[in-house]
Amino acid sequence: PGARGRSRGSPSTSWSPCATTAGACCAAVEMVYYFTSNVESSPYTIYMGKDKYENEDLIKYGWPEDVWFHVDKLSSAHVYLRLYKGQVFDSIPKEVLIDCVQLVKANSIQGSKMNNINVVYTPWSNLKKTGDMDVGQIGFHRQKEVKVIAVEKKINEILNRLEKTKDERFPDLAAEKESRDRDEQNERKAQVQEMKRKEKEEIKRRKEMEDLRCYSTLMKSDKMSSNQDCGYDSDDFM
Repeated sequence: PGARGRSRGSPSTSWSPCATTAGACCAAVEMVYYFTSNVESSPYTIYMGKDKYENEDLIKYGWPEDVWFHVDKLSSAHVYLRLYKGQVFDSIPKEVLIDCVQLVKANSIQGSKMNNINVVYTPWSNLKKTGDMDVGQIGFHRQKEVKVIAVEKKINEILNRLEKTKDERFPDLAAEKESRDRDEQNERKAQVQEMKRKEKEEIKRRKEMEDLRCYSTLMKSDKMSSNQDCGYDSDDFM
């Protein structure tokens, strides 16, 4: 499949519809394959569509925590890694990254048979989809946010481990995205409310401190006045 604006030695700026090892062209019901990477103490979710039509929905309903993977300049599955909330793109553990690139290589008709290929990856938010693109085809908003990793060969040990975790689902991607966004909005509201509560407490604390200082000053002033009133003048004894 052709790509737009490619330059030799650099990652492609767009990909045409991709194919998976299943070779499906159109599915009656949208299916997504989920895998679990357990190479870190905290497991990571990796997922991909069955074919190019699922890929359209994955592009549309991706999460800000998602990272997209694809074999460079070749047809392949669109593989996504879901990061943890607050985790940055550059902090993907090396072993998790290897799991992702091995999975995307294995799900490329041409790439699975080749050694020394490149895999590109970028945050989901950097994916660009325009009306004139074919089904499954995407571009990028910012080329500088696209990274390239070389994959020397297929590693069966990794693929077998991931295959054991494979889970075929028929998710409502739109509903999941809506639920995720709603939870984030509620979390932000709670954070704002907590910030306002702390500000009120700080204002109250400062006022109490100011009142205490004023009271202490007043008491000191009254005490000095009282001492002067009760003092004895030497003239009183004459």
